[in-house]
Amino acid sequence: MSGTNGQPPAGIDELLEQVRAGYRRIEAREAHEAARTGEALLVDIRYAALRERDGLIPGALVIERNELEWRLDPRGSHRAPEATGHDLRVVVICNEGYASSLAVASLHQLGLHRATDLVGGFQAWRTEGLPVEPASP
Repeated sequence: MSGTNGQPPAGIDELLEQVRAGYRRIEAREAHEAARTGEALLVDIRYAALRERDGLIPGALVIERNELEWRLDPRGSHRAPEATGHDLRVVVICNEGYASSLAVASLHQLGLHRATDLVGGFQAWRTEGLPVEPASP
């Protein structure tokens, strides 16, 4: 099987490398500071079971992965109130920092050129001892 250019399709590791080469990822402490000062919107795309198990990042907007593009497209009819424009600095957070990279690639296609993701995801945030609150019962 070959890709569109006659070459074998990229594997997931190659795809992640290609996607991540297009932007600068952010570390947990930098993301925390950017959110604290209002310079970035943290967006948690983890599914409910992980949020319930591990807790939430205070102030992060929770949007499950399958709704992300619809909720963050500033021109979309289903956009979140926080999706104020294409210059919005979004930091996408998944559990370990893999799915978030693919999500960022999709947000870049929608024109959210400042979107990035958290290296190591929620687990890196927690390991750094940054604020976490229990999920509501």
